[in-house]
Amino acid sequence: MESLSPLFETFVLVLLAEFGDKSQLVTMTLAARYKHWPIIIGSISAFAVLNLLAVVFGATVSHWLPMWLVALIVAVLFIYFGLQSLFFEEDEGDDADQVKVGRQLILSVFMLIFFAELGDKTQLAVAALGGLQNPWLVWLGSTLALGVTTVLGVEVGRKLLQKMPLVWIHRGSGVLFLVMGLVALYQAYEQFVALA
Repeated sequence: MESLSPLFETFVLVLLAEFGDKSQLVTMTLAARYKHWPIIIGSISAFAVLNLLAVVFGATVSHWLPMWLVALIVAVLFIYFGLQSLFFEEDEGDDADQVKVGRQLILSVFMLIFFAELGDKTQLAVAALGGLQNPWLVWLGSTLALGVTTVLGVEVGRKLLQKMPLVWIHRGSGVLFLVMGLVALYQAYEQFVALA
């Protein structure tokens, strides 16, 4: 049986990276105005599709490029995202308050989350992980993590953010991204040396 470690690694990484992110803030704002279940269903559906696109792209690219180069690209992306998260500063204005949805709440939430997260750092990280590890375990781990952050955002996110500053959540995810980036950098080095 294949190791489930890619599932757990992806789950933890994506969970920390997305906690307090714009998509979670959007779901928190929508939950204050509308019923919870359509928001949860629309958000998780959008994340599932985005993650599928990401892992398919990552797995396809990994077949065209040497593994050391894929690992190096992953390392650079993770280190970049880590530094970006470490230097995160909260905005004064909350763009999530501007959210408008139509009658078809599930479809509206799906489209809102899909386009807000398309090309986001988490989707790029999922694509990178999908190129290095089992893409289906990466997809499952990332989708579960985003499902958890959605439910937390809808149900208890506002209360948690009152007790813990958002900046510290981002710093924690920044450290995790940096560690994963250094691990990927080491993997790139090992694979490059093995070819020499």
